[in-house]
Amino acid sequence: MTNVTRSSPSRRRAEPEVPPQPGPLSLDRQVCFALYSTSLAMTKLYKPVLGELELTYPQYLVMLALWEHDELSLTELGLLLFLDSGTLTPLVKRLETQALVDRRRDPNDERRVIVSLTPAGRQLRRRAQSVPAAVANATGVSVDELVTLTNTLHRLRAVIGDATLRADV
Repeated sequence: MTNVTRSSPSRRRAEPEVPPQPGPLSLDRQVCFALYSTSLAMTKLYKPVLGELELTYPQYLVMLALWEHDELSLTELGLLLFLDSGTLTPLVKRLETQALVDRRRDPNDERRVIVSLTPAGRQLRRRAQSVPAAVANATGVSVDELVTLTNTLHRLRAVIGDATLRADV
């Protein structure tokens, strides 16, 4: 923290530093900032691990969803990942360029785009098995703490989602 100085026409003097009083607008008291800054830190933690798989973090999330479901419509994928089609479509196209996924129109409904894993996408799953443990280990937090935190965040997301829906009505 820097010293606060006030200048007057006649003289300058350093005033003693007064620590800020924690209040409702203190940055460190904001849950939004704690979530935001932690999310940034987690993404940085994943970067070198995912670099070995030649995936970005958002691409990894797409692959996780597909490893779990094998085939999803673009709409279903967006709902699972909380991403709109404007964000999701370029991610899927890059994964298709890497030959990890295929995109095709649903023969029963031409408006639907189906995303599925390729053999290379399925093989990448084996290489990615070590990612969760590597990241968990790098946090220095116990597995039990991470499970508890994850469950708490899922509950928070559900409550926020419900509140958002009620506010939209």
